[in-house]
Amino acid sequence: MGKDDFTVESVVVYKRLAGECPMVDGRDTWWHDEMDKVTADCDCEWVESEHPLFMLYTSGSTGKPKGIVHTTAGYMLGAWSTFKYTFDYKPGEVYWCTADIGWITGHSYIVYGPLLERATTVMFEVRVFYVLSDCFVCPY
Repeated sequence: MGKDDFTVESVVVYKRLAGECPMVDGRDTWWHDEMDKVTADCDCEWVESEHPLFMLYTSGSTGKPKGIVHTTAGYMLGAWSTFKYTFDYKPGEVYWCTADIGWITGHSYIVYGPLLERATTVMFEVRVFYVLSDCFVCPY
């Protein structure tokens, strides 16, 4: 599968900062408007093992965008097993990963792996290029 096999049909935008956000009529909606329409009940959506989960783009060393499609079962099994066994997660622990959510490490070990293991996680947001001198100081 390539990028031409996918079409953006809808975009949900979360407003967290003041300012303008250009929206496309008929495609884009606000998160808060969508949340007003739903309940906390959510049935599982069953898909085939090779169903596309997400496509991640990189420019790599060439400067030309290229993407890879990660499929559901293989990626999810890898994210779960490496989170559980490599990070040795135990129920009741609180897990934190400093990876950038936009990188594959962030996808895998901030979102997918911990959620699949039912872990309690902390997601920390900071500007990547801004240094906070006491940001990562352990209080113990």
